[in-house]
Amino acid sequence: MSAPHTLQEGPLPVAISTSTPPDGAPGHTLPAGNGTGEDGLRRRTLLHRLDVRGAPYAFVAPFFVVFAAFSFYPLVYTSWISLHRVELSTLNVMEWVGFDNYTALWDDDRFWNALFNTITIGVLSTVPQLMMALGLAHLLNYQLRGSTFFRVAALTPYATSVGAAALVFTMLFERDFGMINWMLSLVGVDTIDWENNKWAAQTAISTIVIWRWTGYNALLYLAAMQAIPRDRYEAAAIDGASRWQQFLKVTVPGIRSTIVFTIVLSTIGATQLFGEPLIFGQGPNGITGGADNQYQTLGLLLYEEGWKNYQMGRAATVAWAMFLLLIAMFVVQQVVRRVLARRA
Repeated sequence: MSAPHTLQEGPLPVAISTSTPPDGAPGHTLPAGNGTGEDGLRRRTLLHRLDVRGAPYAFVAPFFVVFAAFSFYPLVYTSWISLHRVELSTLNVMEWVGFDNYTALWDDDRFWNALFNTITIGVLSTVPQLMMALGLAHLLNYQLRGSTFFRVAALTPYATSVGAAALVFTMLFERDFGMINWMLSLVGVDTIDWENNKWAAQTAISTIVIWRWTGYNALLYLAAMQAIPRDRYEAAAIDGASRWQQFLKVTVPGIRSTIVFTIVLSTIGATQLFGEPLIFGQGPNGITGGADNQYQTLGLLLYEEGWKNYQMGRAATVAWAMFLLLIAMFVVQQVVRRVLARRA
């Protein structure tokens, strides 16, 4: 029999690890140039900072590039052209005239007529349009059968091209064979010359604008109405408020910011009104806004100066007048908004 094993006295064996210590650990030396260590840590930290801080600017950069190329640069270049006498046939030849184009525009009766027409058509189209859109959105906000169909149908006029819409309405408002005059004759109204009468022409053009944009604004109002908490309506109903009172006290204040947005949007659209009156004129009269400029807008005056009279300097002046008009309207709107907010 073999003798039993006995433990040997002495120090215990120590296990030797063959794993690599982590980067930057004490006693660990890294070869230079391998992208790790302190240099690698600094590089990764720098890339992380660039990613966190620079990524937002990289995402918004395409918008600013496009804006600078197609909005800011044309705006600055238009202001420069407005200070010169430039013809369409010789755009490379500019004659400095300073503010003569602006003073001539100030003394031009056509400009004031176009400005007045732009304001009146804007009021005739914007006020009924937004009121109808608000009422339509209020109806669509209820649980109706086929609500999706009605919402899509409300947006259909907006998807229709301005050329097709203006052409159809021009036929409807035709003096001798138009459907509008035929329907009015059934109730004893005499034939109306929609194109040559100033207010009739502006009403017809406003009708085109109302038809195209009412559904679009209605969907904006509808989206804002659906964001109003339902408990507000329930509280108003418990307090005894009628549907009309709920609309005035809950719905309208709840979508006030959207109403302001649509007013601004409609004001900009009314100032730039061009396609509807141009097609309504059916030919050369469309550029001049009728034989007596009875419905010529600022957009049509700009087109007439630049592409009919070949005076690009004057056209640029009209464009800047439109831009300044929008700024003035925005300032007035902000002042009125702050006054109403203080009173509330």
